[in-house]
Amino acid sequence: MSESLFRRLLVLVALIFCGAFLVLVGPPLLENPDIIGAFAAGFVNPYAAGYSTDVILCWVILAIWVLFERQQYRIRGGWLALLLGIVPGVAVGFALYLLMRQRQLKGSGLV
Repeated sequence: MSESLFRRLLVLVALIFCGAFLVLVGPPLLENPDIIGAFAAGFVNPYAAGYSTDVILCWVILAIWVLFERQQYRIRGGWLALLLGIVPGVAVGFALYLLMRQRQLKGSGLV
């Protein structure tokens, strides 16, 4: 896979997720802007709870990775990926981090 295709696919998936997030979560959240209730709704049944737990732990793994690479490889801006990993979601934060990481590592000569 070429580097440009890799970047384009990451951006495409992040945009698809943002669109789906807006369509699925936007209307109910506008109707009832209870953020805590919206978060708790992710645990409404065992299946939703399993997916919600997976997403939360994927964010924690991303945070560990960001903190490690900030110290090890001096990757900057990871905080933005972590913030976007909360809202709109891990798919966006993870894609952004991979793009930032690739650019910075390439610029440093490590890759």
